[in-house]
Amino acid sequence: MPPAVGRAVFLGVRHHSPACARLVGRAIEELRPAYVLVEGPADMNDRLGELLLGHRLPVAVFSHYRDETRVATSWAPLCDYSPEWVALRDGHASGAEVRFIDLPAWHPAFAERADRQTNRYADAEARYAEATERLCAHFAVDSVDALWDGLFEVTEPDDDGLQSRLDAYFELVRGDAEADLGDRAREEYMASWVRAAVARAGERTVLVVTGGFHQPALRALSYLDDGQGDAVSDWPEIPAPPPGALGGSFLVPYSFRQLDAFAGYQSGMPSPGYYQQLWESGPQAAAQGLLRSVAERLRARRIPVSTADLIAARGLTQGLTLMRGHAHETRVDVLDGLAGALISDDLDRPLPWTGRGTLSAGTHPVVVEMVAACAGESEGRLHPDTPLPPLVHDVAEQLARLGLADPAPEGPFTVDLTDAAGLTRSQVLHRLHVLGIPGFTRVSGPADGSDPVFTERWEPGRAGGREAALIEAGAYGARLDEAASVVLGQRARASGTQAGQLAGLLFDAVLCGVGPLCDELLEALAAQVGQVPELGPLGEVLTAALGLWRHDRVFGVARGRLLGSVVAGAADRVFWLAEGLHGGTGVDFARLRALAAARDALLHAPELLSVTREAAAEAAARIGRDPRAPADLRGAAVGLRWALGVPDDPATAVQALASRAADTLGDWLAGLFALAREEVTAGATGDGEPLIDVLDGIVSALTEDDFLTGLPALRQAFAFFPPRERERIAQRLLERRGKHGSARSLLRTTADPLLLARARALEENVARLLDRHGLGAAR
Repeated sequence: MPPAVGRAVFLGVRHHSPACARLVGRAIEELRPAYVLVEGPADMNDRLGELLLGHRLPVAVFSHYRDETRVATSWAPLCDYSPEWVALRDGHASGAEVRFIDLPAWHPAFAERADRQTNRYADAEARYAEATERLCAHFAVDSVDALWDGLFEVTEPDDDGLQSRLDAYFELVRGDAEADLGDRAREEYMASWVRAAVARAGERTVLVVTGGFHQPALRALSYLDDGQGDAVSDWPEIPAPPPGALGGSFLVPYSFRQLDAFAGYQSGMPSPGYYQQLWESGPQAAAQGLLRSVAERLRARRIPVSTADLIAARGLTQGLTLMRGHAHETRVDVLDGLAGALISDDLDRPLPWTGRGTLSAGTHPVVVEMVAACAGESEGRLHPDTPLPPLVHDVAEQLARLGLADPAPEGPFTVDLTDAAGLTRSQVLHRLHVLGIPGFTRVSGPADGSDPVFTERWEPGRAGGREAALIEAGAYGARLDEAASVVLGQRARASGTQAGQLAGLLFDAVLCGVGPLCDELLEALAAQVGQVPELGPLGEVLTAALGLWRHDRVFGVARGRLLGSVVAGAADRVFWLAEGLHGGTGVDFARLRALAAARDALLHAPELLSVTREAAAEAAARIGRDPRAPADLRGAAVGLRWALGVPDDPATAVQALASRAADTLGDWLAGLFALAREEVTAGATGDGEPLIDVLDGIVSALTEDDFLTGLPALRQAFAFFPPRERERIAQRLLERRGKHGSARSLLRTTADPLLLARARALEENVARLLDRHGLGAAR
């Protein structure tokens, strides 16, 4: 008989354990309890009927919570062999009153589980790994799962010692260690339900089904002395979310893939497909079914598996079972036997079932398929009468109205953003994308606010998991636009001063057309750009905001006041950061793009900026003269002054630079070309000589060694010019040398110019060496 306190009988279980599920069913049949208390969210007690509607399992109770400082989501999965499910189903069928007795998932007691998402049944005993490690060492097994199977899962169904072994196991795992504050709060709350149920049950029994880790503490906390019963007969109060917070729970479809520890699930048993067979047919049939499933899966993927291989695997499995002292073949016995028979390669890492966690990159393909075969393919389905959040109905109505409901369009389809109906279609699809709802993928469209593309191409995909994703997204709002707004707002707060993320977020908000949220995002951007610590990410924000402010013809945000404040703040910050930047070598394209964006703001939106052209030119002059500034930034500063029309002579600067450090000439030119490419090709220097001619003279005067040193950076610098402009430059160089030929053919050589230059230098060195020793060719 399970341990009891008064009339309370405590069953400690492992979540999703077939052996524990059978034990729960047997206890309900024998005890016929008045109450069955189950570890689960107490705020679902008024809706337990929803769980018993006749769903196809697995399903999960999805709980959500949101306030100004915290977002929490949690899943409590239930499958056929979950002890909690058997307690609900069999307890209800026996006439018992069934109650969930744990705190709601939003409660701060769960806050330490994970950053944002968690699972209610995450194994608490995982924090006390020392005890389980000692047990694994004692029984000579690799993992807790292998230990559990040998001790509990492959025993006989009528094993009378199962309960005592479970109690001993959980007592050892819990030991004398204190639970953390969260588990302590949960256990005290669950104990209050036990005391109330015992007081109400009179002479009848109360069955308490919780995770085994909690059982020892609950037994102690639930102790009642004579005369306490009347004082605790009322059910405990179910906590409600604090004012201003939003929370709730809904049922969602779940799948064996989500239940699998190898896919990242943190609690319960791995390989749910195997344990489903174990639950339905027993250990021998489950072992044979696993062997068959692996063989079928490997053959379906054209991995050879012969009859001889399977015979060898069967023999190895039976031998391992006998050697390990198991009453029946366990999951690990079968997998080890299959691995020994099917894998002849040397493995560079332990087999995944010797531990827990997701599969790592590089796992042997046969092992990957074996793990997948263990998981199974089952997917849950909710009963049609299951209440759903309003968002599900809102999305269904919108997709149907726009012709995007199931059956979805066949093949890719195009959306015209200049058409009102097309824009509405696009906004709905982007809102679904922001919420992570599967079913549609954008394959082309505008990349940012300045992209002159006015159509999008979308591709319908598999809608599997859409219902579950929509139910979970219902935590963010009752309407699609509201839910998308909330998610984007959360992303904005999480981004902080990560300007690159905020720039993408801004365009996502524009694509979603979420209305007031755009103002919220812009206000956040305007406040945060003054704190961005790096030029590159800041340039992304400035480029995105300026592009939308100048060019938007579709989304209705052009010339917006808040966009203008983002542009102004970002441009000011660019000049402040650029003037203080020192050190570093090479070309940083991100910071050059930031300066180019600031240049465009000065040229095309001067009325927005607090910095004038004159002030910007003065700042650029200081940067250009600063010997500590990176070469590319100094070149960009000269280019900025040229682009702003401020009198300057870049030829003087480039000549001075070449006389000091030829190896930085290319970096300096990259900055110049990034900011003043058009001026370089069309304009002249202060002396009236085209800059290209000045550069030609400088490069021609370089020694062979200096030329080879600077050539990679020079090539990188001239890559700023498009092909047509490079051809004009090449033609100019041919003319300076009095040569007549095709500049286009000169540019289209298949040989690497750097290799050609090195080959020429090598030939000249060889010629000099031959001449020195009198071996040169007669001239």
